[in-house]
Amino acid sequence: MKPWAREALALVLERVAVTAAEVGDRFPLYADPDTGRWTTTSRGSWTGGFWAGLRWLRALHTGDGRDRAGAAEWTGRLAGWLGADTATRGLIFWYGTALGAGSGGDSASVSLRVRAAGACLDDGFAPELGIVPWGAAFGGPRLVARVDGVPGMVPLLATAGGAEGRRAARSHLDRHLALCLGEGPLRPAWEWTATGRWAACPQPAPGWSRGRAWLLLALADAALCLDDGTYVERARGLLGPDGEATATDVVVPPAEVTAPQGLVDTSAAAIEAVALLKLAAAATAPEAQRLRGRAALLLEHLVTVHVTTPGPGRPSGMLLNGCYDLHRGIAVRHELVWGDFFLALGLALLTGLVTAHDV
Repeated sequence: MKPWAREALALVLERVAVTAAEVGDRFPLYADPDTGRWTTTSRGSWTGGFWAGLRWLRALHTGDGRDRAGAAEWTGRLAGWLGADTATRGLIFWYGTALGAGSGGDSASVSLRVRAAGACLDDGFAPELGIVPWGAAFGGPRLVARVDGVPGMVPLLATAGGAEGRRAARSHLDRHLALCLGEGPLRPAWEWTATGRWAACPQPAPGWSRGRAWLLLALADAALCLDDGTYVERARGLLGPDGEATATDVVVPPAEVTAPQGLVDTSAAAIEAVALLKLAAAATAPEAQRLRGRAALLLEHLVTVHVTTPGPGRPSGMLLNGCYDLHRGIAVRHELVWGDFFLALGLALLTGLVTAHDV
């Protein structure tokens, strides 16, 4: 195993301990790139599951009972989102519980995931639309299909209600794929209008950094949880050429296609790396090797270029240059909690700390 990946994982997970000491009983959201100081939320918003997931990764890495207890406590705090009207319950509950329920062997995580899956199927899934709508929890119209409401939701639904849950999971993904990957550039969001038609939303706009990454992750989720290789085939269309990847092929997406030159989104690259590693677990050789190699190059680039190292000034282990919301000018060059999570998860998958079937 490449030593850089193990060393980088240790550095990023040490940052988790530093963050935990700073934020106390609040959830971290994004950190200033110069000082490392976090902006926090009381309930976690749509990113709360990533903080719980990071705590589980640290617990699995250290084997320390105190880390395990902390991870279980933060996972339990996600329960307040069980009845929330939002498709981001997929992100909150799948990535917040999967590591505890899998490698962690935590019965409370298993129970919370089961409850969340049932809630998303019973009160979330809208059969007439074929999706769990984006919802009204964060304001705006609720009958919206958005790419960031797909990853996590697919495996969560697939674990609920046997065949009914699997049908809902497949419908949720397929409808989003049909909308977002129709003619023209990828459109991340669509609204069901009063005229009974889907209409493209202005935001997030085509060219949004995380649009492609979230869809790749959703396809990887589906390939594994539904045991369906056709979703690996669908992912090929988003990945481009099948040739062996080289360092020159590594691209961190721009924050948006209209972003000022140099403004990128490392969180999107970290999400894509995890998607590639999960797709590799569902693919057959030699494609699996190519996907894994491409992910390794992307992770190494992030670690080498965008992660802070020990030294004076700002803290080490920060994945910088994540872009939260360019449209509103929020945290456009920052450390983002989901960027940290997917970087750490990618490194954990690469080093064998966890497997693609754990999360």
